[in-house]
Amino acid sequence: MVPLEMGWRHLLFENYPVDPAVVDAHLPDPLAVDEFDGDAWLSVVPFTNVAVRPRGVPARFGMALPELNLRTYVTCDGQPGVYFFNLDAEGLLGVVGARLFQHLPYYYAHISLDVADGEVAFTSHRRHPGARPAAYEATYRPTDDHFRAPEDPLARFLVERYRFYTQSPDGTLRYADVEHEPWTLSPATAAVERNTLFEADGFAHPSSTPIRYYSPGVDVTASRSKSW
Repeated sequence: MVPLEMGWRHLLFENYPVDPAVVDAHLPDPLAVDEFDGDAWLSVVPFTNVAVRPRGVPARFGMALPELNLRTYVTCDGQPGVYFFNLDAEGLLGVVGARLFQHLPYYYAHISLDVADGEVAFTSHRRHPGARPAAYEATYRPTDDHFRAPEDPLARFLVERYRFYTQSPDGTLRYADVEHEPWTLSPATAAVERNTLFEADGFAHPSSTPIRYYSPGVDVTASRSKSW
């Protein structure tokens, strides 16, 4: 599978500090929990992919793919990255392609993302056959001036990561690398009406208060997924 190019747009990073032991129990070997000031973190990230296409193909031929994921932060042989517990996406063809050719744990969902007056309305309802149901409904917006993520220690820990890990449907640990400019973030506010992602992935809903960031997005190149 060739590398992909895409844009990530209108992202909310909803970040919950949790007990590292809670996360560690859900990680495959050889991943280890990456901590910030003694905490592990679980993050809910709604957004939309735009102009998804093989590298070198003009952007106008790419497809849009609204997406929702639940992720945590790990190291593997000293290499920091993101570990995805789930990747829910709207496009049926994109989901099938990601599962068949990239071996990624995508789930088909009905997702809508609408932007009006600076506010994003996002809804996702999983419809994947045989998968645990999962739903997320929220509105969110930036609330303050933007900043560069590398300038803030926690933001840098949470978003400045350029490798991701997943466990394929057959249990194989896989990884891929991404390239993009450093993130530009703003503090964000969100009204979350429904969120069952944690329960769908075997977690209790965190009791901690989330730290939220919004980003207008970045343009990304992603390598093909490889087995560890």
